[in-house]
Amino acid sequence: MDEEVQMYLDDAKENMANSFAHLEAELVKLRAGKANPHMLSGIKVDYYGTITPLAQIANVSTSDAHTLVIQPWEKAMIDPIEKEIRNSNMGFNPVNNGDLIRINVPMLTEERRRSIVKEVKSEGEKAKISIRNIRKEVMDEFKKMLKEGLSEDATKDAEVEAQKLTDACVKQIDEAVAVKEIEVMKV
Repeated sequence: MDEEVQMYLDDAKENMANSFAHLEAELVKLRAGKANPHMLSGIKVDYYGTITPLAQIANVSTSDAHTLVIQPWEKAMIDPIEKEIRNSNMGFNPVNNGDLIRINVPMLTEERRRSIVKEVKSEGEKAKISIRNIRKEVMDEFKKMLKEGLSEDATKDAEVEAQKLTDACVKQIDEAVAVKEIEVMKV
C-alpha cells in the first residue's frame, strides 16, 4: 500500500483511539451509585484569581463506598470548594468540618438511573459521530489521491481498511456503553 495512504490510515486510527479515550473519560464522570473521586473531575475552583481543577488544589478520595472526602491543601480553600460543589448541579450536599469536606453520595433512584443511562447513550452516540467524521475525512483524502493518480484498486483497499478501523472502534464504543449501562442499572 502507498506510504501516504498508510499515513492517513495511521492518523485516522490515532484520532479514533483519542475519541474512544474521551468517551471513557466522560463515562467515568457519570455516577453509578458508588463514590468515585472522578465524579468531581469537572469541578473548577477560583484559586487566587485562577480557575483551577479541584484535583490541583485538594486531595479527593473515598472513605467508603458512599462517601467522598476532599482534603484541601490550604484551609482557606474549604469554603470556595464547598460553594463550587453546591453550585455544580450534581445533587451533592457537602459537609464542611473545618479541616475537610465530606460528601455523602446518595443511592440512585430508578428515575435517576434511567436518566444516567440516557446520558451514557448520548455520550456513546457523540463518540460514534466523531468516529464517522474521522472516517469521512480520511475517505475524502483517498478520493483526492485517486484524482491525483492513485490506482482505483489501491483506493478501494484503503477505503476498506478505513471502514474496518471504523467498525472496530464503533464496536468498542458499543461494548463500553453496554458495560456502563449495566453498572448504572445495578442496584
